[in-house]
Amino acid sequence: MVFNTPTKFFFACGRSEGYMPLNAFDGALLDAGIGNTNLVRMSSIIPPGAQEIDPVPLPPGALVPVAYASKFSETPGELISAAVAAAIPEDPSLPGLIMEYSGSLPKDEAEKIVVRMAEEGMKMRGYKVKRIKSIAIEHRVEKVGAVVAAVVLWD
Repeated sequence: MVFNTPTKFFFACGRSEGYMPLNAFDGALLDAGIGNTNLVRMSSIIPPGAQEIDPVPLPPGALVPVAYASKFSETPGELISAAVAAAIPEDPSLPGLIMEYSGSLPKDEAEKIVVRMAEEGMKMRGYKVKRIKSIAIEHRVEKVGAVVAAVVLWD
């Protein structure tokens, strides 16, 4: 087994300019505090009973499960955003749900969309929602820009 089932999660977001799109994305990950790890993109489920924590420093090179939204642009002046939302069910024996969204729109709009996505996902599962938390970030592109919003799972 590569991973233990995570027992904790936290939110992170960042933005950056870079030489090329991948450099901008790397800078956004660094800005979010998760750039020196090996991110393992996962589908969007929070294990039952996992607790939200404040962001923690991650060991360099660690394999880190994460659900994230990202966007890059090479269009100067374009506004880009990324948002994630985590829905926690009333029943602690059920898993939570993470939704991701990115686009060329203000962060407030992206956040509204991703919260609605989380509500709909919980409705599809027949789960009653205890709470939904979201985070979003935006960036006005100068040359090559990127944004990232993430829910990081940790043990």
